[in-house]
Amino acid sequence: MDRPKLAEAVTARKSEEKIAPRSRDFYRATAALFCGGFATFSLLYSAQPLLPAFAREFGISPATSSLVLSATTGTLAFALVFAGTLSDVLGRKRVMVFSLAAASATMLLAALARDWRELVLLRALTGVALSGLPAVAMAYLADEMAPNAIGLAMGLYIAGNTVGGLSGRLVGAVSADQGSWRAGFALVGAVSLASVALFAKSLPESRAFLPHKPDLGTLWKSLIGHFADPGLRLLFAIGFLVMGVFVTVYNYIGFRLQAPPFLLSQTQVGLVFGLYLVGGFSSAAMGELATRFGRRRVLWIGMAIMLAGLLATLLDDLPAIIAGVGLVTIGFFGAHSVASSWVGLRAETAKAQAASLYLLFYYLGSSVVGTLGGVFYQRAGWPGVAGLVGLLTVAGLAVALMLARVGPPRWMAGR
Repeated sequence: MDRPKLAEAVTARKSEEKIAPRSRDFYRATAALFCGGFATFSLLYSAQPLLPAFAREFGISPATSSLVLSATTGTLAFALVFAGTLSDVLGRKRVMVFSLAAASATMLLAALARDWRELVLLRALTGVALSGLPAVAMAYLADEMAPNAIGLAMGLYIAGNTVGGLSGRLVGAVSADQGSWRAGFALVGAVSLASVALFAKSLPESRAFLPHKPDLGTLWKSLIGHFADPGLRLLFAIGFLVMGVFVTVYNYIGFRLQAPPFLLSQTQVGLVFGLYLVGGFSSAAMGELATRFGRRRVLWIGMAIMLAGLLATLLDDLPAIIAGVGLVTIGFFGAHSVASSWVGLRAETAKAQAASLYLLFYYLGSSVVGTLGGVFYQRAGWPGVAGLVGLLTVAGLAVALMLARVGPPRWMAGR
């Protein structure tokens, strides 16, 4: 069958081949993507609570220690742009399975790193490998799920992200307290490798997807179109700012809480990462508010909550600091959920590309601001970090208010 006829046949079968909610394939797919999201975020963030341990073991500054996370998110940011296109050629499932397997392998190798440079290099390679899952999972769901199944499936996938991020952080913190971050890395790598096997076995093969070679001219045209939209430009800026603030707070709060007068253990600091769980509730609540009152009227609220939390962390009172980190977490997840969903609504075409660009700036914020925060911590302690991210949060608030005045894109005029 020639390509045009094959495309017509695939299109004709799409409606009947979509995965229905609560069907056998629905449970297989969501279980697989939960495992995939769990492994991805566990691999990504297990290093975050270990920054003080790396600073002590390798004799490096807080800013330098942050490279173990920034190198991962930085390479992930740029690789995301290409991973989605690669899956258009090779297939969604194949790219996701290879991505998780490669990332798990580099994590296991990182546990054996002989020096700091080798560790950072392996973490950078982990970021490249990881790009294949977040860039492709949403495209897989859009391809294969029936419209009334996508919402629940996406929610379960994001739940896997949240649980994986928290679990990885806790494993990292406990392993550091036991004197071996290498054991923590090895455990996360091994569990992720097991998740790959479950993922590959459970995820149904693509049925409503037709591999094709990308048209570079069309891709470039859509890329220019995304940046021509002032609303999308501002949303990309929001992604950079909120993720930069969020990661920087969690990168260096451990240094503050392990120092006098608090002197918390690594495990106790790791428990602070449990606040990550409130993000799920915040995302849902802010999403509901955005649906009822409009994104323009809600986005700035998340930024204001983050700013209030940052002010609370300046107090020399442990409950106030923990409450402040909680408010930063609530505000971040709320703002991110509104902004990320807004990107898909504003983009006329190439919505997956627009989402990848948002994630590019999102993870660049993690890398750039996350490392810069270490310089401020080294020179001015926690007040320096709070001052930096406070200014960025104010900038985010200004961007959110600007977005409130940006009208709908031209292609939606008259709708």
